[in-house]
Amino acid sequence: MGNSGADYLELVVKQGEPMLVPPAEETEKGLYFLSNLDQNIAVIVRTIYCFKAEDKGNENAVEVIKNALAKVLVHYYPLAGRLTISQEGKLIIDCTGEGAVFVEAEANGVLEEIGDITKPDPVTLGKLVYNVPGAKNVLEIPPLVAQVTKFKCGGFVLGLCMNHCMFDGLGAMDFVNSWGEIARNLPMKVVPFLDRSILKARNIPKIEFPHQEFAQIDDISDTAELYKEEMHYRSFCFSPEKLDYLKKKALEDGTLQKCTTFEALSAFVWRARSQALKLNPDQQTKLLFAVDGRSRFNPPLPKGYFGNGIVLTNSLCTSGDLVENPLSFTVKLVHEAVNLVTDNYMKSAIDYFEVTRARPSLDATLLITTWSRLAFHTTDFGWGEPILSGPVALPEKEVILFLSHGDTRKSINVLLGLPASAMKRFEESMNI
Repeated sequence: MGNSGADYLELVVKQGEPMLVPPAEETEKGLYFLSNLDQNIAVIVRTIYCFKAEDKGNENAVEVIKNALAKVLVHYYPLAGRLTISQEGKLIIDCTGEGAVFVEAEANGVLEEIGDITKPDPVTLGKLVYNVPGAKNVLEIPPLVAQVTKFKCGGFVLGLCMNHCMFDGLGAMDFVNSWGEIARNLPMKVVPFLDRSILKARNIPKIEFPHQEFAQIDDISDTAELYKEEMHYRSFCFSPEKLDYLKKKALEDGTLQKCTTFEALSAFVWRARSQALKLNPDQQTKLLFAVDGRSRFNPPLPKGYFGNGIVLTNSLCTSGDLVENPLSFTVKLVHEAVNLVTDNYMKSAIDYFEVTRARPSLDATLLITTWSRLAFHTTDFGWGEPILSGPVALPEKEVILFLSHGDTRKSINVLLGLPASAMKRFEESMNI
């Protein structure tokens, strides 16, 4: 896909007028509480799902998806509302029932011409997701915006623009899969649990941990200068063999007894990225990633919890320590960050935000987002599973995305953007 020019015609998408799709039945009105775990990550996530069936074209795709959307919004009615700010100065949903924004569009080519969507391509893929014109901030973008783009070949793409404060990956997956089930006239497998007040802060907040995820770090390496270069986006595929190699490498000096694929891969890319950015050896660097807290809460969150059940955890060390030590050193840091996430830690994080309203700082930080366990490829609106699905772009320059890949989903694609010169160095360290 980055190879526009001679190979492909430029994708031209003609968007129709946006319309509102309200819930098919009357739904509750009033203010809907968002928890402190929802507050921190009110970024817009754009994803696309490409469908093409052997046995049927896209003539009624728009109608089927739109009608099913109206029905699924009855169950997920806060998505038909609008974001606003509560009296306490926090994000909250005003359940107005106005509806999701829906746009019908047509593309000039065939689906195959989109090319390789494993690499973030905000320009081409961005045309498949509707952007609310003139929106100055997330409050001006409805929580759910959908675009169905029909291609000449009979295929179509569903492009979604959703606010992360509405749900994390697992919640979004439940929603999109329920939408597909309704489109196929099937009962919903997962009924959403809507009450987010189960994650309210404690009456007297109790901060029991140092929550370094919010720590500001001084950029003594002057990476801001480096980031003035052109950004290059790449994806690197780690096959099961490569992933096993990394795990063996992490265990070879005997410091660790075991490690997970996530721990080995995260440690490897954190280290490689620090080297690629040529961070000063004394530069503090932070790794942030989300841990699914659903089963770690006591009691666990109910099945179908509609909202964010993920909690950010972190590791902090100097770039010198990362680069000079064996891989096991960094893997151990990642492992400790995973184990940090207990019921007490998560409740402390919720209370910490209640008291400080701090946002996680991304200076000298790498934020890893894992989608490798999310079954977005199972979504079916009646045209079978998507031939391709994935994110349109990375939300921030500090973000690296892990996506499962391949027919068996055993490979992991690592997606990232770096300044041109740093990307060249990063590529070299990927030859393992």
